[in-house]
Amino acid sequence: MRWLFLLLLVLNVFYYVWHQQEAPLKAKDVAPLSLYKGNQQEIRLLKETGASAPARRRDECLVVGGLAVREQLDALRQRLLSLDINAAPVSGQLPGAEGFWLKVSPESERLLDQTVLDTLSNDFKDLKHKIIFCQGIATGE
Repeated sequence: MRWLFLLLLVLNVFYYVWHQQEAPLKAKDVAPLSLYKGNQQEIRLLKETGASAPARRRDECLVVGGLAVREQLDALRQRLLSLDINAAPVSGQLPGAEGFWLKVSPESERLLDQTVLDTLSNDFKDLKHKIIFCQGIATGE
């Protein structure tokens, strides 16, 4: 029993010395937040801004589509017009996207929320929506 006690005592001394040799952690110097802000002036909660979604930049556009047939795109456009949502067909291909697309006008983007998109995707198979940069998008009108 005495040997067991001495063994545990030696192990505790060894453990204590081993932990004392580790360098104590120093507090890291942190640069002030004002150096990292850049264009963003402050962080605000969505409830503080009164908006339900983050505001989009002016150079971003909402496009819906991805449909394989032009007739489906025309039917989608008529459906959007019946909901007072103005949309123009995009001529040419969108980068990284296949099919035919409609560019939603900025005034109508607020009317096209997630519930409307969900109901439209039930009616139009393979309907997608994206927010992309407006630069370089040519509409048919």
